[in-house]
Amino acid sequence: ADVALVTPLRDGMNLVAKEYLTTKADGRGVLILSETAGAAQELGEAIIINANDQEDLIRALKQALEMPEQEQVGRNRIMQKRLRRYDIVRWADEFIDKLLHTKGLQREMAAKALTYEMQRKLVSDFQRSDRALLLLDYDGTLVPFSPKPEEARPGPTLARLVQKLAANPRSDVVLISGRDKDTLERWFGHLSAGLVAEHGVWIKEKGGGWETIETLTSEWKEEVYPILESSVDRTPGSFVEEKGFSLVWHYRKADPKLGELRARELINNLSNTIASLNLQILEGSKVVEVKNAGINKGRAALTLMSRAEWDFVLAIGDDATDEDTFKVLPSTAWSIKVGFGASAARFSLSSPSEVTALLTKMAGGG
Repeated sequence: ADVALVTPLRDGMNLVAKEYLTTKADGRGVLILSETAGAAQELGEAIIINANDQEDLIRALKQALEMPEQEQVGRNRIMQKRLRRYDIVRWADEFIDKLLHTKGLQREMAAKALTYEMQRKLVSDFQRSDRALLLLDYDGTLVPFSPKPEEARPGPTLARLVQKLAANPRSDVVLISGRDKDTLERWFGHLSAGLVAEHGVWIKEKGGGWETIETLTSEWKEEVYPILESSVDRTPGSFVEEKGFSLVWHYRKADPKLGELRARELINNLSNTIASLNLQILEGSKVVEVKNAGINKGRAALTLMSRAEWDFVLAIGDDATDEDTFKVLPSTAWSIKVGFGASAARFSLSSPSEVTALLTKMAGGG
């Protein structure tokens, strides 16, 4: 065939594309390949398309039918050479190397796990402290992630636990979240806890009102919103959330592979746009957020820590946005990452249920 059109919406290895190239001894022919095909990352010289986009498919067919023979041969020779070089033996070697590397990471993470003995020491340190500060992330830390952000509302048991800790006159509990301030106010405003919204944009201390760390602008949204909207159009299951001073692209409900691919594309596109707008890009768990530069959870944590002399500090979080908090903590602080992966935190717990179990012990309930 002059053109091979391989357009799976989801698949694994996809040998059809490689078999087509192998048969092209004279180098002529054009491969059109879906970006979600297993072989797409390996066959970058093919015409890569979004199989969900009919117009993109039509453009690719036109390009393939009009492609000069010299260009066809040039593209195919590169891919054929790569396929010959990257044979089954090399694949097996890399597979085993990655398995060994993963095992090494597991050993490292196991060493950081907050053991039962360390939990007892943490609880003891907390109960003996005169002034304690607890900095707690919400989504992915106190509750599991939900496909729809609005469905992650705290249940009565969690609310009672937070209130019990916050009501302790010797401790301040602050929920540091990426949520907008209206949602946090609606869910936790009746409790004695402090709140930090939009990853540090807004701060509300116990008994106080909402305040911003600095004067911020939101005029930039008009320029950035269409870029995020374009990613929604090209990624089924994704959506844009608008907050007071940030825009967030969510892709938790999208196909995992396509979502990660689109996230990388979006970050590249945004990087060119925000260079002159004094903005920053935050990568969270299945989200890409754009906001004013210099604002993060770490800065909010520093602000809170500067308000008093604390002899016990605990921070718990689950994703990249919480790393800013972990990095600014004093060396004596307790820091816990929820889940697996590299982190500046000293310890780790595997799930939100383990976090609430620990907090229950701290509150004197276990």
